[in-house]
Amino acid sequence: MNLKDHIRGVPDFPKPGILFYDISTLLADADAWQVAMGRMARAVSPHLPDMIAGVESRGFLVAAPLALKLGCGFIMLRKRGKLPGPTIGHDYALEYGTDRIEIQKDAITPGQRVVLVDDLLATGGTMAASVALLRQVGAVVPSAACLIELNFLHGRRKLEALGLKVETLVSYDS
Repeated sequence: MNLKDHIRGVPDFPKPGILFYDISTLLADADAWQVAMGRMARAVSPHLPDMIAGVESRGFLVAAPLALKLGCGFIMLRKRGKLPGPTIGHDYALEYGTDRIEIQKDAITPGQRVVLVDDLLATGGTMAASVALLRQVGAVVPSAACLIELNFLHGRRKLEALGLKVETLVSYDS
């Protein structure tokens, strides 16, 4: 099955000149979604994760069922102020300004193997910040996985420079 057939391109979203790769059409097709999760599980399982960490918010849609399929725990990495209880955060630079990603203080036991998951790998900035945060709390992060990779934005390079193996199911060159 060609998963690209189940991903809709939406031009000029969220702003003019951007082609948004919409996974809602993949999620809506039960067969395609099963195939995607099976392929993702095969790609991630060799990294022997104890936990799957999902990046807010579409990453949760991939990470949670993947964790269930692999028999792992699932943890959320969220924007500032979205998680209850004590949190640990990591500030990172954006093209214009900064952002912050947080994890619950007790989400990881130091030494646990955590695979980072999101729906799409673009520039890799948020994922690199997520790796830094996970390592800050003691996680071993062997890999990152996404449904979609935008090759022309070179996010893979950024993650591989951090020592991660990067797994993606489909990629686009423009």
